[in-house]
Amino acid sequence: MAGPLSGTVSERVAGLRPRPAGPVLSGTLRLAGLLARRALLLAVLLVTVFVAVELLPGDAANATSERGESAADLARRRELLGLDRPVLTRFWEWMTGLPTGDFGTSARGEPIADILSKPLPNTLLLGGLALLVTLAVSLALGCWAALKPGGATDRAVSATATGILALPEFVVAVALVLVFALWTDLLPAVTLTDADGTPASWRMLILPVLALAIPQIGWNVRIVRAALADEAKAPHVESAVIDGLPRHRVFTHHLLPGALPTVAAGIATSTGMLLGGAVVVETIFNYPGIGSVLAGAVTDRDGPLVAGVVAVTGAVITGVLLLADLVRSWASGGRI
Repeated sequence: MAGPLSGTVSERVAGLRPRPAGPVLSGTLRLAGLLARRALLLAVLLVTVFVAVELLPGDAANATSERGESAADLARRRELLGLDRPVLTRFWEWMTGLPTGDFGTSARGEPIADILSKPLPNTLLLGGLALLVTLAVSLALGCWAALKPGGATDRAVSATATGILALPEFVVAVALVLVFALWTDLLPAVTLTDADGTPASWRMLILPVLALAIPQIGWNVRIVRAALADEAKAPHVESAVIDGLPRHRVFTHHLLPGALPTVAAGIATSTGMLLGGAVVVETIFNYPGIGSVLAGAVTDRDGPLVAGVVAVTGAVITGVLLLADLVRSWASGGRI
């Protein structure tokens, strides 16, 4: 009859070892640690923004003052805005309001949450559409080039992607306006808004979306092509080819899934580039997004408003990066 000491020594010793945490608990802890790192990075970024605005010449009291105000009026305005207190003290008070959704008050006395409530959805719409276009076109071109490595298509796609990658958003935007608005009159060059502050027509989104997406398409086509080339050398892919599986099945079941983590990382990185480039593109096309809000906040030396813009865009970017991390974790078997 088997007793508690039956079995080999290694089996008995293994039975005495503490059981590892379950996969769900382990994954939750890794996810919590990842969120903490992302939150810390965002906090450091916000501190940097506050200090950078503080180092600009002048202050919010001067920038928002009316002509003819006396020195006493400016002093009262500085006291009202809290500019007489240390910058880190003001930053801490601003940060403690974030968990409740309180972004503070701008230098002109308006609640920052109200200022951002209309332009932020417009910017997220613009960036989201540009991200979808970037993902679809990059995957299509990258996969097309990878089907015949070293061929004419591969060389043409790679060369074109490299050329596009070197173009900044404002150059692409100006070229699109020249071709599609001024020369051919196919699309509007500026964005008109309805009473609710949204673009009056979907056609007004086309040029801003393309101006944002085209440079990122160049970047991500190269990433997709390189990831597929690296994955093609993997043993399981070579085995599938040797086994005589159809090319499309090798591509969809072996090649593309292995390249997915790298592709996800590239797309996540493009999110930050898209939201950053939106400031320039929105200005060129008169698009009603947070680009104009940010430009006005810097002009007013309005640290809380600049930090509010950075906070909401940083939260969006952090969420996309977290999603990319989860995709890489899923593709690599649960390792974050």
